[in-house]
Amino acid sequence: MTLLIFIGSLIAAIALGIPIAYSLLLSGMALMWHLDLFDAQILAQTVLEGANSFPLLAVPFFMLAGEIMNAGGMSKRIINLALTLVGHVRGGLGFVTIIAAVLLASLSGSAVADTAALAALLLPMMVKAGHDKARAGGLVASGGIIAPIIPPSIPFVIFGVAANVSIGQLFIAGIVPGLLMAIAIAITWWIVARNEGVVPRPKVSSAERWKALRESTWALMLPVIVLVGLRMGIFTPTEAAVVAAVYALFVSTVVYREMQLRQLYHVFVNASKTTAIIMFLVAAASMSAWLITVANLPGQLIELLQPFMDNPMLLLLMIMLLLLVIGTVMDITPTILIMAPVLMPVVRAAGIDPVYFGVLFVMVGAIGLITPPVGTVLNVVAGVGRMKIQQVARGVWPFLLAQILVVLLLVVFPQIVIVPYRWMFF
Repeated sequence: MTLLIFIGSLIAAIALGIPIAYSLLLSGMALMWHLDLFDAQILAQTVLEGANSFPLLAVPFFMLAGEIMNAGGMSKRIINLALTLVGHVRGGLGFVTIIAAVLLASLSGSAVADTAALAALLLPMMVKAGHDKARAGGLVASGGIIAPIIPPSIPFVIFGVAANVSIGQLFIAGIVPGLLMAIAIAITWWIVARNEGVVPRPKVSSAERWKALRESTWALMLPVIVLVGLRMGIFTPTEAAVVAAVYALFVSTVVYREMQLRQLYHVFVNASKTTAIIMFLVAAASMSAWLITVANLPGQLIELLQPFMDNPMLLLLMIMLLLLVIGTVMDITPTILIMAPVLMPVVRAAGIDPVYFGVLFVMVGAIGLITPPVGTVLNVVAGVGRMKIQQVARGVWPFLLAQILVVLLLVVFPQIVIVPYRWMFF
Protein backbone atom coordinates (compact mmCIF):
# COMPACT_ATOMS: atom_id res chain seq x y z
CA MET A 1 0.00 0.00 0.00
CA THR A 2 2.83 2.40 0.89
CA LEU A 3 4.59 1.75 -2.42
CA LEU A 4 1.31 2.25 -4.29
CA ILE A 5 0.64 5.60 -2.61
CA PHE A 6 4.11 6.94 -3.41
CA ILE A 7 4.18 5.81 -7.04
CA GLY A 8 0.49 6.60 -7.64
CA SER A 9 0.71 10.16 -6.30
CA LEU A 10 3.92 10.81 -8.26
CA ILE A 11 2.47 9.52 -11.55
CA ALA A 12 -0.79 11.40 -10.99
CA ALA A 13 1.04 14.68 -10.36
CA ILE A 14 3.23 14.24 -13.47
CA ALA A 15 0.15 13.33 -15.55
CA LEU A 16 -1.48 16.60 -14.47
CA GLY A 17 1.48 18.48 -15.94
CA ILE A 18 3.01 19.48 -12.61
CA PRO A 19 6.80 19.98 -12.90
CA ILE A 20 8.88 17.03 -11.67
CA ALA A 21 10.33 18.84 -8.65
CA TYR A 22 6.88 19.83 -7.36
CA SER A 23 5.56 16.36 -8.16
CA LEU A 24 8.27 14.90 -5.94
CA LEU A 25 7.31 17.26 -3.13
CA LEU A 26 3.62 16.35 -3.48
CA SER A 27 4.29 12.61 -3.53
CA GLY A 28 6.55 13.02 -0.50
CA MET A 29 3.85 14.91 1.38
CA ALA A 30 1.31 12.23 0.46
CA LEU A 31 3.64 9.59 1.86
CA MET A 32 4.22 11.65 5.01
CA TRP A 33 0.47 11.93 5.50
CA HIS A 34 0.02 8.17 5.02
CA LEU A 35 2.77 7.41 7.55
CA ASP A 36 1.30 9.95 9.98
CA LEU A 37 4.57 11.89 9.95
CA PHE A 38 3.45 15.14 8.37
CA ASP A 39 5.41 18.05 9.81
CA ALA A 40 6.21 21.22 7.85
CA GLN A 41 9.42 21.71 9.83
CA ILE A 42 10.71 18.23 8.91
CA LEU A 43 9.71 18.88 5.31
CA ALA A 44 11.65 22.16 5.10
CA GLN A 45 14.68 20.81 6.93
CA THR A 46 14.94 17.71 4.75
CA VAL A 47 14.67 19.74 1.54
CA LEU A 48 17.39 22.17 2.65
CA GLU A 49 19.72 19.42 3.81
CA GLY A 50 19.26 17.57 0.51
CA ALA A 51 20.98 20.35 -1.43
CA ASN A 52 23.58 21.02 1.28
CA SER A 53 26.16 18.57 -0.06
CA PHE A 54 29.83 19.18 -0.87
CA PRO A 55 29.97 16.60 -3.70
CA LEU A 56 27.04 18.36 -5.40
CA LEU A 57 29.18 21.47 -5.79
CA ALA A 58 30.67 19.64 -8.77
CA VAL A 59 27.42 20.23 -10.69
CA PRO A 60 27.56 24.05 -10.98
CA PHE A 61 31.30 24.05 -11.72
CA PHE A 62 31.05 21.41 -14.45
CA MET A 63 28.08 23.30 -15.92
CA LEU A 64 30.15 26.51 -15.82
CA ALA A 65 33.09 24.76 -17.48
CA GLY A 66 30.82 23.55 -20.29
CA GLU A 67 29.40 27.03 -20.89
CA ILE A 68 32.88 28.56 -20.96
CA MET A 69 34.13 25.94 -23.43
CA ASN A 70 31.31 26.65 -25.87
CA ALA A 71 31.71 30.43 -25.57
CA GLY A 72 35.51 30.41 -25.57
CA GLY A 73 36.17 28.41 -28.73
CA MET A 74 37.32 25.15 -27.12
CA SER A 75 34.40 23.15 -28.53
CA LYS A 76 34.91 24.66 -31.99
CA ARG A 77 38.57 23.60 -32.05
CA ILE A 78 37.72 20.05 -30.99
CA ILE A 79 35.25 19.76 -33.88
CA ASN A 80 37.79 21.23 -36.31
CA LEU A 81 40.36 18.64 -35.21
CA ALA A 82 37.92 15.80 -35.89
CA LEU A 83 37.12 17.37 -39.27
CA THR A 84 40.75 17.36 -40.37
CA LEU A 85 41.24 13.74 -39.23
CA VAL A 86 38.29 11.93 -40.84
CA GLY A 87 36.33 14.52 -42.79
CA HIS A 88 37.62 13.19 -46.12
CA VAL A 89 36.43 9.55 -45.80
CA ARG A 90 33.06 8.31 -47.08
CA GLY A 91 30.43 9.46 -44.61
CA GLY A 92 33.22 11.46 -43.03
CA LEU A 93 31.09 14.21 -41.52
CA GLY A 94 29.19 11.57 -39.56
CA PHE A 95 32.42 10.16 -38.16
CA VAL A 96 33.51 13.72 -37.40
CA THR A 97 30.34 14.12 -35.36
CA ILE A 98 31.03 10.92 -33.41
CA ILE A 99 34.68 11.77 -32.68
CA ALA A 100 33.75 15.32 -31.72
CA ALA A 101 30.99 13.98 -29.44
CA VAL A 102 33.49 11.77 -27.59
CA LEU A 103 36.01 14.60 -27.22
CA LEU A 104 33.37 17.10 -26.09
CA ALA A 105 31.98 14.53 -23.64
CA SER A 106 35.39 14.40 -21.98
CA LEU A 107 35.24 18.17 -21.50
CA SER A 108 31.77 19.11 -20.25
CA GLY A 109 29.69 16.11 -19.10
CA SER A 110 26.43 17.72 -20.22
CA ALA A 111 24.38 16.06 -22.95
CA VAL A 112 22.38 19.20 -23.67
CA ALA A 113 25.44 21.47 -23.99
CA ASP A 114 27.34 19.02 -26.20
CA THR A 115 24.34 18.35 -28.42
CA ALA A 116 23.71 22.05 -28.90
CA ALA A 117 27.33 22.61 -29.95
CA LEU A 118 27.32 19.63 -32.34
CA ALA A 119 23.98 20.57 -33.87
CA ALA A 120 24.93 24.21 -34.39
CA LEU A 121 28.28 23.49 -36.03
CA LEU A 122 27.95 20.13 -37.78
CA LEU A 123 24.28 19.65 -38.68
CA PRO A 124 24.26 22.44 -41.32
CA MET A 125 27.49 21.06 -42.80
CA MET A 126 26.01 17.54 -43.06
CA VAL A 127 22.83 18.79 -44.69
CA LYS A 128 24.79 20.98 -47.14
CA ALA A 129 26.96 17.97 -48.06
CA GLY A 130 23.83 16.03 -49.03
CA HIS A 131 23.07 13.87 -45.98
CA ASP A 132 19.45 13.27 -45.06
CA LYS A 133 18.57 15.93 -42.46
CA ALA A 134 16.56 13.59 -40.24
CA ARG A 135 19.32 10.97 -40.20
CA ALA A 136 21.99 13.60 -39.56
CA GLY A 137 19.91 15.01 -36.70
CA GLY A 138 19.50 11.53 -35.25
CA LEU A 139 23.26 10.98 -35.39
CA VAL A 140 23.93 14.29 -33.61
CA ALA A 141 21.38 13.42 -30.91
CA SER A 142 22.81 9.94 -30.34
CA GLY A 143 26.33 11.36 -30.18
CA GLY A 144 25.24 13.97 -27.64
CA ILE A 145 24.17 11.38 -25.07
CA ILE A 146 27.71 10.01 -24.79
CA ALA A 147 28.40 13.02 -22.54
CA PRO A 148 26.71 11.54 -19.42
CA ILE A 149 28.86 8.40 -19.69
CA ILE A 150 32.41 9.60 -20.35
CA PRO A 151 33.91 11.57 -17.44
CA PRO A 152 33.46 14.22 -16.25
CA SER A 153 29.75 13.36 -16.03
CA ILE A 154 27.14 15.41 -14.19
CA PRO A 155 24.68 12.44 -13.97
CA PHE A 156 27.46 10.35 -12.35
CA VAL A 157 27.88 13.07 -9.73
CA ILE A 158 24.16 13.05 -9.00
CA PHE A 159 23.98 9.25 -8.95
CA GLY A 160 27.01 9.05 -6.64
CA VAL A 161 25.36 11.39 -4.15
CA ALA A 162 21.89 9.81 -4.41
CA ALA A 163 23.12 6.21 -4.18
CA ASN A 164 26.18 6.73 -1.94
CA VAL A 165 28.59 5.39 -4.57
CA SER A 166 32.13 6.64 -5.26
CA ILE A 167 31.94 9.37 -7.92
CA GLY A 168 35.59 8.89 -8.83
CA GLN A 169 35.05 5.19 -9.49
CA LEU A 170 31.96 5.97 -11.55
CA PHE A 171 34.03 8.37 -13.65
CA ILE A 172 36.69 5.76 -14.40
CA ALA A 173 34.13 2.99 -14.97
CA GLY A 174 32.31 5.09 -17.58
CA ILE A 175 35.25 5.39 -20.00
CA VAL A 176 34.98 1.99 -21.71
CA PRO A 177 31.14 1.95 -21.98
CA GLY A 178 31.23 5.47 -23.43
CA LEU A 179 33.72 4.43 -26.07
CA LEU A 180 31.64 1.33 -26.85
CA MET A 181 28.61 3.57 -27.40
CA ALA A 182 30.65 5.65 -29.85
CA ILE A 183 31.83 2.53 -31.71
CA ALA A 184 28.25 1.22 -31.94
CA ILE A 185 27.07 4.55 -33.37
CA ALA A 186 29.97 4.59 -35.84
CA ILE A 187 29.16 1.08 -37.11
CA THR A 188 25.49 2.00 -37.46
CA TRP A 189 26.37 5.21 -39.33
CA TRP A 190 28.62 3.27 -41.71
CA ILE A 191 25.70 0.93 -42.48
CA VAL A 192 22.97 3.54 -42.94
CA ALA A 193 25.06 6.18 -44.77
CA ARG A 194 27.00 4.05 -47.26
CA ASN A 195 24.25 4.25 -49.89
CA GLU A 196 23.64 8.00 -49.68
CA GLY A 197 26.14 8.81 -52.40
CA VAL A 198 27.50 11.89 -50.65
CA VAL A 199 30.78 13.14 -52.09
CA PRO A 200 33.46 13.23 -49.35
CA ARG A 201 35.24 16.46 -48.48
CA PRO A 202 38.72 17.02 -49.93
CA LYS A 203 41.53 15.52 -47.89
CA VAL A 204 43.42 18.16 -45.95
CA SER A 205 47.20 18.36 -45.82
CA SER A 206 49.34 17.11 -42.99
CA ALA A 207 50.21 20.70 -42.17
CA GLU A 208 46.53 21.55 -41.64
CA ARG A 209 46.11 18.51 -39.39
CA TRP A 210 49.08 19.48 -37.27
CA LYS A 211 47.75 23.01 -37.05
CA ALA A 212 44.34 21.75 -35.88
CA LEU A 213 46.04 19.47 -33.34
CA ARG A 214 48.19 22.31 -32.00
CA GLU A 215 45.18 24.61 -31.68
CA SER A 216 43.15 21.98 -29.83
CA THR A 217 45.94 20.78 -27.53
CA TRP A 218 44.92 23.10 -24.71
CA ALA A 219 41.35 21.79 -24.89
CA LEU A 220 42.48 18.15 -25.06
CA MET A 221 44.56 18.58 -21.90
CA LEU A 222 41.48 19.18 -19.75
CA PRO A 223 40.25 15.55 -19.54
CA VAL A 224 43.84 14.40 -18.97
CA ILE A 225 44.19 16.79 -16.04
CA VAL A 226 40.87 15.68 -14.53
CA LEU A 227 41.44 11.92 -14.88
CA VAL A 228 45.09 11.96 -13.77
CA GLY A 229 44.20 14.19 -10.83
CA LEU A 230 41.43 11.84 -9.73
CA ARG A 231 43.54 8.71 -10.19
CA MET A 232 46.52 10.14 -8.30
CA GLY A 233 44.34 11.47 -5.50
CA ILE A 234 45.39 15.06 -6.15
CA PHE A 235 41.81 16.30 -5.94
CA THR A 236 38.27 15.04 -5.36
CA PRO A 237 35.58 15.06 -8.11
CA THR A 238 34.23 18.33 -6.68
CA GLU A 239 37.67 19.92 -6.75
CA ALA A 240 38.15 18.52 -10.27
CA ALA A 241 35.07 20.48 -11.35
CA VAL A 242 36.60 23.70 -9.99
CA VAL A 243 39.88 22.93 -11.77
CA ALA A 244 37.96 22.32 -15.02
CA ALA A 245 36.10 25.64 -14.76
CA VAL A 246 39.23 27.67 -13.92
CA TYR A 247 41.28 25.95 -16.64
CA ALA A 248 38.54 26.53 -19.24
CA LEU A 249 38.35 30.19 -18.24
CA PHE A 250 42.13 30.59 -18.51
CA VAL A 251 42.34 28.92 -21.93
CA SER A 252 39.32 30.80 -23.32
CA THR A 253 40.44 34.26 -22.17
CA VAL A 254 44.25 34.10 -22.15
CA VAL A 255 45.27 31.42 -24.68
CA TYR A 256 42.51 31.44 -27.32
CA ARG A 257 41.31 34.97 -26.45
CA GLU A 258 37.88 34.29 -27.94
CA MET A 259 35.91 35.15 -24.81
CA GLN A 260 35.84 38.67 -23.47
CA LEU A 261 35.36 39.36 -19.78
CA ARG A 262 32.05 41.09 -20.53
CA GLN A 263 30.71 37.74 -21.77
CA LEU A 264 31.25 36.17 -18.37
CA TYR A 265 27.97 37.59 -17.08
CA HIS A 266 25.91 35.69 -19.66
CA VAL A 267 28.02 32.54 -19.19
CA PHE A 268 27.47 32.62 -15.43
CA VAL A 269 23.75 33.30 -15.83
CA ASN A 270 23.28 30.36 -18.23
CA ALA A 271 25.22 28.00 -15.95
CA SER A 272 23.30 29.26 -12.90
CA LYS A 273 19.91 28.68 -14.52
CA THR A 274 20.70 25.08 -15.39
CA THR A 275 22.26 24.47 -11.98
CA ALA A 276 19.21 25.91 -10.21
CA ILE A 277 16.92 23.47 -12.03
CA ILE A 278 19.11 20.49 -11.11
CA MET A 279 19.62 21.52 -7.49
CA PHE A 280 15.91 22.15 -6.93
CA LEU A 281 15.25 18.64 -8.22
CA VAL A 282 17.89 17.25 -5.86
CA ALA A 283 16.43 19.14 -2.89
CA ALA A 284 12.89 17.97 -3.65
CA ALA A 285 14.03 14.38 -4.18
CA SER A 286 15.91 14.32 -0.88
CA MET A 287 12.63 14.39 1.02
CA SER A 288 11.29 11.49 -1.03
CA ALA A 289 14.55 9.58 -0.49
CA TRP A 290 14.27 10.04 3.29
CA LEU A 291 10.66 8.89 3.32
CA ILE A 292 11.49 5.93 1.08
CA THR A 293 13.94 4.78 3.74
CA VAL A 294 11.50 5.42 6.61
CA ALA A 295 8.70 3.54 4.83
CA ASN A 296 11.06 0.65 3.92
CA LEU A 297 10.03 0.81 0.27
CA PRO A 298 13.26 -0.92 -0.85
CA GLY A 299 12.34 -3.86 1.41
CA GLN A 300 8.92 -4.08 -0.24
CA LEU A 301 10.53 -3.93 -3.67
CA ILE A 302 12.99 -6.68 -2.72
CA GLU A 303 10.02 -8.86 -1.79
CA LEU A 304 8.40 -8.17 -5.17
CA LEU A 305 11.63 -9.00 -7.02
CA GLN A 306 12.49 -12.00 -4.86
CA PRO A 307 11.98 -14.49 -7.75
CA PHE A 308 14.79 -12.73 -9.65
CA MET A 309 17.23 -12.20 -6.76
CA ASP A 310 19.10 -15.46 -7.40
CA ASN A 311 19.74 -14.51 -11.03
CA PRO A 312 21.56 -11.13 -11.15
CA MET A 313 21.57 -11.01 -14.95
CA LEU A 314 17.80 -11.49 -15.19
CA LEU A 315 17.28 -8.98 -12.37
CA LEU A 316 19.41 -6.41 -14.22
CA LEU A 317 17.48 -6.99 -17.44
CA MET A 318 14.20 -6.38 -15.60
CA ILE A 319 15.55 -3.20 -13.99
CA MET A 320 16.99 -1.89 -17.27
CA LEU A 321 13.67 -2.49 -19.00
CA LEU A 322 11.90 -0.60 -16.22
CA LEU A 323 14.35 2.32 -16.49
CA LEU A 324 14.02 2.36 -20.27
CA VAL A 325 10.24 2.73 -19.97
CA ILE A 326 10.62 5.46 -17.33
CA GLY A 327 13.13 7.25 -19.57
CA THR A 328 10.50 7.72 -22.27
CA VAL A 329 8.57 10.14 -20.02
CA MET A 330 11.18 11.44 -17.56
CA ASP A 331 14.53 13.22 -17.79
CA ILE A 332 17.70 11.56 -16.53
CA THR A 333 18.13 13.68 -13.38
CA PRO A 334 14.72 12.99 -11.80
CA THR A 335 15.01 9.33 -12.84
CA ILE A 336 18.25 9.07 -10.87
CA LEU A 337 16.88 10.95 -7.87
CA ILE A 338 13.68 8.91 -7.69
CA MET A 339 14.84 5.42 -8.62
CA ALA A 340 18.43 5.20 -7.31
CA PRO A 341 17.49 5.24 -3.59
CA VAL A 342 14.82 2.61 -4.25
CA LEU A 343 16.89 0.28 -6.41
CA MET A 344 20.30 0.40 -4.71
CA PRO A 345 19.29 -1.77 -1.71
CA VAL A 346 17.87 -4.31 -4.17
CA VAL A 347 21.09 -4.29 -6.19
CA ARG A 348 23.29 -4.65 -3.11
CA ALA A 349 21.11 -7.49 -1.79
CA ALA A 350 21.55 -9.32 -5.11
CA GLY A 351 25.35 -8.95 -4.89
CA ILE A 352 25.67 -6.68 -7.93
CA ASP A 353 28.61 -4.27 -8.00
CA PRO A 354 27.14 -0.80 -7.24
CA VAL A 355 29.59 1.05 -9.53
CA TYR A 356 28.79 -1.30 -12.41
CA PHE A 357 25.08 -0.82 -11.76
CA GLY A 358 25.52 2.95 -11.64
CA VAL A 359 27.12 2.94 -15.09
CA LEU A 360 24.26 0.86 -16.55
CA PHE A 361 21.69 3.06 -14.79
CA VAL A 362 23.12 6.27 -16.24
CA MET A 363 23.53 4.69 -19.70
CA VAL A 364 19.85 3.75 -19.82
CA GLY A 365 18.92 7.19 -18.47
CA ALA A 366 21.00 8.79 -21.22
CA ILE A 367 19.26 6.66 -23.84
CA GLY A 368 15.99 8.03 -22.46
CA LEU A 369 17.15 11.48 -23.59
CA ILE A 370 16.67 10.40 -27.23
CA THR A 371 13.51 8.37 -26.63
CA PRO A 372 10.15 9.93 -27.60
CA PRO A 373 7.84 11.43 -26.49
CA VAL A 374 9.90 13.57 -24.07
CA GLY A 375 13.49 13.15 -25.34
CA THR A 376 15.26 16.28 -24.08
CA VAL A 377 18.15 15.88 -26.51
CA LEU A 378 15.72 15.29 -29.40
CA ASN A 379 14.15 18.64 -28.58
CA VAL A 380 17.55 20.34 -28.54
CA VAL A 381 18.41 19.01 -32.02
CA ALA A 382 14.95 19.92 -33.30
CA GLY A 383 15.26 23.44 -31.93
CA VAL A 384 18.79 24.14 -33.14
CA GLY A 385 18.25 22.43 -36.50
CA ARG A 386 14.78 23.94 -37.03
CA MET A 387 13.20 20.52 -37.49
CA LYS A 388 10.13 18.77 -36.15
CA ILE A 389 10.84 16.42 -33.29
CA GLN A 390 9.17 13.65 -35.32
CA GLN A 391 11.88 14.05 -37.96
CA VAL A 392 14.68 13.70 -35.42
CA ALA A 393 12.94 10.70 -33.81
CA ARG A 394 12.72 9.04 -37.24
CA GLY A 395 16.43 9.58 -37.83
CA VAL A 396 17.60 8.48 -34.38
CA TRP A 397 16.04 5.02 -34.14
CA PRO A 398 18.92 2.99 -35.75
CA PHE A 399 21.40 4.59 -33.34
CA LEU A 400 18.99 4.12 -30.44
CA LEU A 401 18.84 0.38 -31.14
CA ALA A 402 22.64 0.21 -31.34
CA GLN A 403 23.02 1.82 -27.93
CA ILE A 404 20.43 -0.51 -26.39
CA LEU A 405 22.48 -3.41 -27.75
CA VAL A 406 25.55 -2.00 -25.99
CA VAL A 407 23.64 -1.98 -22.69
CA LEU A 408 22.59 -5.61 -23.27
CA LEU A 409 26.22 -6.49 -24.02
CA LEU A 410 27.33 -4.98 -20.71
CA VAL A 411 24.57 -6.81 -18.82
CA VAL A 412 25.72 -10.13 -20.27
CA PHE A 413 29.45 -9.36 -19.85
CA PRO A 414 29.82 -7.17 -16.71
CA GLN A 415 33.61 -7.65 -16.75
CA ILE A 416 33.79 -5.10 -19.59
CA VAL A 417 32.95 -2.44 -17.00
CA ILE A 418 34.22 -3.97 -13.77
CA VAL A 419 37.73 -5.04 -14.79
CA PRO A 420 39.00 -1.64 -16.09
CA TYR A 421 37.75 0.44 -13.15
CA ARG A 422 39.02 -2.05 -10.55
CA TRP A 423 42.38 -2.15 -12.31
CA MET A 424 42.53 1.65 -12.09
CA PHE A 425 41.48 1.89 -8.44
CA PHE A 426 42.78 -1.25 -6.75
